[in-house]
Amino acid sequence: MQPFSVFMLVLVLISAVCPVRGEEIPIYRRPLFDGKSLNGWSVENEAEVDVVDGSLRLKAGHGWLRSDHRLRDFELHVEWQALSSEDYDAGIFIRSSLAGKPFPLTGYQVNLQQGKEGSIPTVAGTESTGLINPAGEWNAFDLRVVGESAELKINGKHAWKVSGLKQGDGWIGFQIEVPNGGQFLLRNMTVAEIGYQSLFNGRDLAGWEGVGGDREACWSVIDGVLTCSGKKGPWLRSADEYGDFNLRLDYLVTKGGNSGVYVRVPADGNHHRDNDTQPAAGFEVQILDDTAPEHAALKDFQYSASIYDFVGADPRNSRPLGEWNSLEINCLGQKITTWHNGVQVTNISAEEMPHLALRSVRGFLGLQNHSTVVGLRHLRIGRAVDVPKGPESR
Repeated sequence: MQPFSVFMLVLVLISAVCPVRGEEIPIYRRPLFDGKSLNGWSVENEAEVDVVDGSLRLKAGHGWLRSDHRLRDFELHVEWQALSSEDYDAGIFIRSSLAGKPFPLTGYQVNLQQGKEGSIPTVAGTESTGLINPAGEWNAFDLRVVGESAELKINGKHAWKVSGLKQGDGWIGFQIEVPNGGQFLLRNMTVAEIGYQSLFNGRDLAGWEGVGGDREACWSVIDGVLTCSGKKGPWLRSADEYGDFNLRLDYLVTKGGNSGVYVRVPADGNHHRDNDTQPAAGFEVQILDDTAPEHAALKDFQYSASIYDFVGADPRNSRPLGEWNSLEINCLGQKITTWHNGVQVTNISAEEMPHLALRSVRGFLGLQNHSTVVGLRHLRIGRAVDVPKGPESR
């Protein structure tokens, strides 16, 4: 059985390096749109978005379409077309906050307004002329944002390069104000996350070791997806150990599915420890079919994106069975945060949960085999961020 083969319209799984001031930093490139669904996106406020002939359509209302993950430094490629020939208006949000309605309260907006395409209203020096194609044709934006600097190419030609961006990270999104600015189409969207390194090459099991048996007994790569068949066999352990980090991935479970990500575990994978007389341990972030009847009466910390033994995900926001979910795990010392489908669902520290101090602050990553079918993609790792307590608005 190949449960994930239908996904693969376009899959870009590339780990590259880019010279910056004499150093090499990793870059992780991936598609932002699969050509057929809103996987990886959330529609915010009073707006409607759908898919038409392989393009995203900003269909109706006032609001915005938000990516699942915040981005700091990145390269964005997007092709867009206004469906109105005159007075069209929308925008591309970068480093935006969640707070604000109908649009983000903070961040930057790259204009898609007629006559101002590509400009950022709050940043001087971002104006350009003569680079936009005639109404009814597609345009391509290539935007690079690193630190306080940003630069834009429009249809392959240099538009501007500026500095002075003070907000350091946030979400990518698309402004939807159809009553005032008409509908837009978006296609061929890709992002390069600068500072993130690939943990899976999309071809084979390189970089992962089977613990307790032959990894090929239950793990394989099917159409670019790292797949556990559910057969009896080992869990996968990363080749390297990690301390502080930000880990991102997508996962897909089948009916009744159960898996997890081991974090900072020793070589044997131990992720339970109740007192300091027991062997060293990391912890597990859960992956589960939350809707399965057999999972209806579990403990809070056993549902998807929960930190096992510690805290349950709140809210529970798994996507319908058969759809991909995004998961993000941030470890900074003994402060652990998870995001699920673009929403922060846990944020704990050893100060509030002393038992967390019993868990190691460095160790291996692991992918659990819990005898069910699960698929994983877009596994990448970058530096940890400091996540404040309280409502997520930045």
